[in-house]
Amino acid sequence: MEICRKLQKEHRLSSIYVILITAQDTKEGLSEALLAGASDYITKPFDKKNLLARLKVGQRINELQQQLTQTQKLESIGQLAAGIAHEINTPTQYIGDNISFLYESHADLIELLAKYGQFYRSIKNDFPDNRLVAEIERALQETDLEYLLSEIPKAIKQSQEGIERVTNIVRAMKDFAHPGTSAKAPVDLNRAIAGTITVSRSEWKYVAQLETHFDLELPMAPCFLGEFNQVILNLIKNAADAISESAPADSLETGLITIETKKQDNWAEIRISDNGVGIPDDIKSKIFDPFFTTKEVGQGTGQGLAIAYSIIVDKHGGTITVESEPGRGTTFIIRLPLAPAGAEISMIDPSRRSLGSMK
Repeated sequence: MEICRKLQKEHRLSSIYVILITAQDTKEGLSEALLAGASDYITKPFDKKNLLARLKVGQRINELQQQLTQTQKLESIGQLAAGIAHEINTPTQYIGDNISFLYESHADLIELLAKYGQFYRSIKNDFPDNRLVAEIERALQETDLEYLLSEIPKAIKQSQEGIERVTNIVRAMKDFAHPGTSAKAPVDLNRAIAGTITVSRSEWKYVAQLETHFDLELPMAPCFLGEFNQVILNLIKNAADAISESAPADSLETGLITIETKKQDNWAEIRISDNGVGIPDDIKSKIFDPFFTTKEVGQGTGQGLAIAYSIIVDKHGGTITVESEPGRGTTFIIRLPLAPAGAEISMIDPSRRSLGSMK
């Protein structure tokens, strides 16, 4: 019973499935065992067929837990799809407008250059053509050469920025939707977090500014990338919801979400803070429980933080804790173990870590 209680306390959503083999057959004793954390029980004496059947049930439940995590991830991608489409559509639209402007400007410049060419040939042949001078003056007025010389470089630069923005969104979405692997792999946590911020932009940009303070010397950490991304997404969405709840309906002010990474001994620490509504003290101990939610029916399943806890604690051997003050905000603190000393995990090129504040 004590082992069951310990497992339940330390591995709330883990894939540990406990079958209690017991000589007790009283309802009170078996109820106590289930409340202590046992998943199932079988009374002595038992036969092999019965035990195997119960083991298969446990295996199926574990598979369903894994499917639940994957399903929530797919649901998150679906919910983000409309926002991502909007994020891609905006730069695509002004790229298209700039290309149309460049196409029309090119035609005007070609016409003007043709007139200059004709005038040059007339001078070369010692027969200056005053008619060509008048046509060049007209073409200069119609073309507005000074305006084109000023605006064409801006249009090209803006188009380049738009293409880079679309590329970053697509790359971030690809990283976020990274398929699960059976083993941990070295992950650049800063890059993973930045990618998740990009794909979730539509979730927070209307209610908050988002600042990042990344430790550029943070070592690679052994992770399941896709599941780590899911945790960060859940916490960003929670932060945005908390800020939205705390803001008056007619307020034009935006809140603040801050994400910080740093190395603490042999741990990578990630802090995700908001200045939202905060968490009341009487429910703080329940927020990681499965299906617990303070949102209205239909607005939340209560699985986001429970799954985050399972991913960080059970699958990565890390910790996730919360600090909150009602009315002032909340900070979730994730700590992930770094690779053991001497492990073959290299640093990412610092040039790829130029990450800053986002609005």
